[in-house]
Amino acid sequence: MSRIKLDKDEQEILDSFERGEWKSVRNVKSEITKHQGYARKTLKKDKRVNIRISSKDLEAIQTLAVENGIPYQTLISSVLRRYVSGRLTDKPRPNKQFEPEPQ
Repeated sequence: MSRIKLDKDEQEILDSFERGEWKSVRNVKSEITKHQGYARKTLKKDKRVNIRISSKDLEAIQTLAVENGIPYQTLISSVLRRYVSGRLTDKPRPNKQFEPEPQ
């Protein structure tokens, strides 16, 4: 039988499970409903924002969105969400299309 290769996060989850650190939830349906509500409130798009960006930047964003199979507005929203949550990391892309703006 072939062994599945796990990444670091997956291995940590498996190790935690095997140590018996996971507990069953008493009322699964109500917990799922509660967390679905949290997700809806978190992802609710109830405000509109207009910004001006260079055509070159917009074209690069649209290209990335096409490569990822998502609308470019969704990509922009995702980047902003990750930035404000502190989960956006700064690393150069291998096929860099444009220079960063001077600081």
